[in-house]
Amino acid sequence: MIFNANEIEFVATRAWVVDRTVFMELTDGRQIGFPAARFLRLASATDEQLAQVALRLGGSALRWEALDEDITVTGAALGRFQAPLPLAA
Repeated sequence: MIFNANEIEFVATRAWVVDRTVFMELTDGRQIGFPAARFLRLASATDEQLAQVALRLGGSALRWEALDEDITVTGAALGRFQAPLPLAA
């Protein structure tokens, strides 16, 4: 069976942040993480602001109220980021 990436929707059951990496646990049990630096508003957020992630829309969106930032779980799970990976030091 072939799936169109536009038809896939991922839903998270929880979200958290560790060492400026945002993690999501999906309904199938997988845990996916991405560096906060991959999104412009998250990159400039304080650790405290970053930690205030909440799930919205039945688990289909990540929300940071203080930053006025929303990221779809599907977009993050498929690697649709705003910024490239930072260069290694």
